[in-house]
Amino acid sequence: MWHQAELTLRPRPRGFHLITDEVVGAVAELREVRVGLAHLFLRHTSASLTLNENASPDVRRDFREWFDRAVPDDTGYFAHTLEGPDDMPSHIKSSLTGNDLTLPIRDGRLAVGTWQGVYLCEHRDHGGPRSLLVTVWGE
Repeated sequence: MWHQAELTLRPRPRGFHLITDEVVGAVAELREVRVGLAHLFLRHTSASLTLNENASPDVRRDFREWFDRAVPDDTGYFAHTLEGPDDMPSHIKSSLTGNDLTLPIRDGRLAVGTWQGVYLCEHRDHGGPRSLLVTVWGE
């Protein structure tokens, strides 16, 4: 079985946002797969995806703190600033985490760890809606 769906994720502020339930809820075909894979591909260069701890909100805050300190806005040494001071820093942050995930499916569910969740990492102050292409394959 193969299925592909494009989701439009609502605009979110800069930060790290759990989207696991949103993705699973939007792709009903995932529940039909006994064993397979789900590939999530974010069609943007200023936001990214990651899989990480899903329980403590401190994790999301700490992620943002680290990324914003590691790659600060408006430093004066970036040439690519057409869309503002968060333009180039958002591209670098996106490259650090990546724009896709491949996750196992078992018995109609994402087979991730108990404390793991899928994050949309929004690196822009006003990134807008984000397009996520989800491809499910398996039996």
